Amino acid sequence: MSANKTAPTAVDPAQFISAVSHPTRRADAEVLLRMMEEVSGEPAVMWGPTIVGFGSYHYKYESGREGDASAIGFSPRAANLALYGLTIAPTAGPLLEKLGKCKRGASCLYVNKLADVDLDVLTRLARDGYRYMTGVVHHSS
Repeated sequence: MSANKTAPTAVDPAQFISAVSHPTRRADAEVLLRMMEEVSGEPAVMWGPTIVGFGSYHYKYESGREGDASAIGFSPRAANLALYGLTIAPTAGPLLEKLGKCKRGASCLYVNKLADVDLDVLTRLARDGYRYMTGVVHHSS
């Protein structure tokens, strides 16, 4: 069984964010860093080369594969911001309808820029997602 490619690293998340070349993406990443640290109560940790994560949970699939992943997080990509752990909590559906301009992926949310969304709603999604991933999901494995 292969090891999880997305594991915590020793890279400083603030240094990673300061190196983001797109100015809006970099500024948005700084806002997300502060907001996610506040709602999770956890320091930012780099998971792999591009994901800034907060807290963690343990997963185990029926296949037997298991590992740890960040509870919530984000990645400032060239095309958009990818947000992780915000769509799975039972409260996510109604909040996502109020969020604003975004796209949903299989397990993540894509936002072009924070100006396109309601930051209060995004904060609630992050808080609910963190609580769900570290509470319900973590304890159900």
